[in-house]
Amino acid sequence: MRSSKNLLTILLIHLILIIFSVIMIVPFAWMILTAFKTVTESTSVNPFVIFPSKWRSDAFITVWKNMNFLLLYKNTLLLIFWRVVCACLTSTFAGYAFARLNFKGKNLMFSLVLFQMMIPSQIFIIPQYLMVSAIKMTNTIFALVFPGLVSAFGTFLMKQAYMSLPKDLEEAARLDGCNILQTFLFIMAPLTRSTLAALAIFTALFAYKDLMWPLVINTSNKMMPLSAALATMQGQYSSNYPELMAASLIASLPMIVLYLFFQKQFIQGIATSGGKL
Repeated sequence: MRSSKNLLTILLIHLILIIFSVIMIVPFAWMILTAFKTVTESTSVNPFVIFPSKWRSDAFITVWKNMNFLLLYKNTLLLIFWRVVCACLTSTFAGYAFARLNFKGKNLMFSLVLFQMMIPSQIFIIPQYLMVSAIKMTNTIFALVFPGLVSAFGTFLMKQAYMSLPKDLEEAARLDGCNILQTFLFIMAPLTRSTLAALAIFTALFAYKDLMWPLVINTSNKMMPLSAALATMQGQYSSNYPELMAASLIASLPMIVLYLFFQKQFIQGIATSGGKL
C-alpha cells in the first residue's frame, strides 16, 4: 500500500511539473510559430490557427536587412561586459567589507543598500539622467553602463557569501603575516568564485533585458541595444507581428546560448540568493 501511494505521489508531482513546464514553454513556442506566419495569420482570432499554413522566412530576411543586428549585438555585448565587470568588482569589495570588517556607520550603510533593493529602480531614472546629461555623456556606452556601476543586489549576495566562510581562514592568514588586502585577494575571494560567477550571469541577464533606461538616455539609433531596438518596432496602431517575433527570436539567441553554457551557475545563484528572475 505504501509503495503504491508513493508511486502515485511521484506520478502526480511529475504530472504537475510537466504541466507547468509546458505552460512556461508556450510563449517561446508561440514566438517561433508567429515568426513563420503571415500578418493575417498572426492576427487571426481563430483559436485553431496555431501552425502557419506555409513556413515562411520572409520576416527573418526583412528584419535582418532593415535592422543592423551586428551593431545592436555590439552595443548589447559592450553594455553587458562593462556592467558585469563593474558590478563584480564593486560588489565583491563592498560585500567583503560589510561581512568581515568593522567600521563606523557599517550598519547604516548596509541599510542604505537594502533600502535601494526595496524601492523600484525607476525612481532613480531622473537623477541618473541629470547626472549623465551634466557630464555630456548621453548617447554613449558609458551612459548605458552608468546605472550598473554598482549593484545593491550584488553587494548583498557577496556579503552573504563571505559571511558563510569560517573565521579560522582569516585568523590563519593573519598568523602567516597577511594584511587585510592580501587576505581578501588570496584567501577569501577565491573561495567565492561560484557566487561571483552567479552574480556575473544575473548581472548579464538584467543588463540584457533593461529597456527603460536605454530608451531614456540614448536617442541615437547607433547606440541602441537589442531591447530598445525591439521596442521601436512596436507600432502605435498596428504592428507587424511576424517581423517583431522574428527580431525577438534573433535577439534572444545570445541569452539562450549563455544559459546552455551556464545552467549550473544559474541554478546555484538562485539557490544561494533566494531571488527570482
